[in-house]
This record gives sequence, C-alpha cells and structure tokens, in this order.
Amino acid sequence: MTRINLHPIASPMPLGFFTVAIASVLTGCLQLGILEAADRRAVALCVLPAFALQFLVSVLAFGARDVVAATLMGTFAGSWLAYALVMGVGAAGGHRVLGVFNLTLLCFGALMAAVTRPKRALWLVLVVSLPRWAATGLAGLTGADWLGYTAGAFGLLVALVSAYAAYALMLEDMRGEEVLPIGRSGPAHHAVEGDLGVQLRNLERQAGVRRTL
Repeated sequence: MTRINLHPIASPMPLGFFTVAIASVLTGCLQLGILEAADRRAVALCVLPAFALQFLVSVLAFGARDVVAATLMGTFAGSWLAYALVMGVGAAGGHRVLGVFNLTLLCFGALMAAVTRPKRALWLVLVVSLPRWAATGLAGLTGADWLGYTAGAFGLLVALVSAYAAYALMLEDMRGEEVLPIGRSGPAHHAVEGDLGVQLRNLERQAGVRRTL
C-alpha cells in the first residue's frame, strides 16, 4: 500500500512580497526626493535585509519545487544586495553601473513575464517592475531628473501591488480559500482549486522522483 504524507507548509510568498513593498517604498522615496541624497547610505542599510529575507523565500520556494517563484525571488534578492552595496559604499560610477544593471533586469523580467502569467500575483508584481527598471536604468545612464522621478513613482506602484498580493495570499493561507482576487489561471489555478488527483498528476515526472533530471 502506498502511503502519502502531506506536510502543510505555509507559503513563503507573502514575506517575499512584503519585502519588495518595503524596499520599494524606501528606494522610491529616495528617487522622488522625499528622502535627500545624503540619506542614500541609510536607505541602503535599510534595504540590505531585503536581500536576506528574499533569499530565504527563494530557498523555501525551491524546496516547494516552485522554480518560477524561486527564480524571481532570488533575482529580486540579488538586485537588493547589489543596490545596497553600491549605494552603501558610495562606489564611483555607481549610478551608471546600476543603470546598466537595471536595464539587464528589464531584459530578464521581460522573458520571465512570458512564463509567470498563470501565477498572476507574481506576474503583476513583475509587470509593474518592468517600467521601473527601465526608468531607473535610463536615469542612471542619462542623469535625467524626470526619469528618476518616474522611477520613484513606479517604485511606489510596485509597493502597492506587492502589498496587495502579500495581504491576499496571507488571507488565503489563514482561511484556506481565496478571499481577495489574485487572478490565477491554468496550472496555478488548478493547484489551489483542484482535488488530490490534480495535485498528483504527472508526479512520476517530477524532480526527485525521476531517476535522472
């Protein structure tokens, strides 16, 4: 007789989204001029924990075999670490380097947006992050103030969307059902709404079950 042990583990994604929201507020306020240029090091120090928290979320997501979420959270973690180190130490040419870095993130995000749409919460956060990465990258390369303000405004929008996604997922975990709409579709919808038969579909092809990858 085959025995299946189910270990209910809460989703780490609310933590990841809340971390994105908090870090985006701080960096957005700096870009908008609400925080002064002299506050950059303090902002960098406040953003640095976002790296550790999102790296943790990425590791937990890999453990749950959610490769898409793990990849995105790991990339966000790396971006916060890069920002915190460059801004914290006041590295020469930091704005230009971060400009190129953000444009590279833009290319990565555009590719990931094509595969994350069924995971609508991740997809929405990613979609609103794309114009922010574009504006931040161009602002770093050109030094145009209006691009910096635009990036800051998009940063606050990223924070709002991330906070909503985190809150919706927390309510869902607490009540065991969708409370606020997230808009899942395809496999992501079936994973939440489907029965056990749906969950075990193609189990023999999953990593850890196959003899080789």
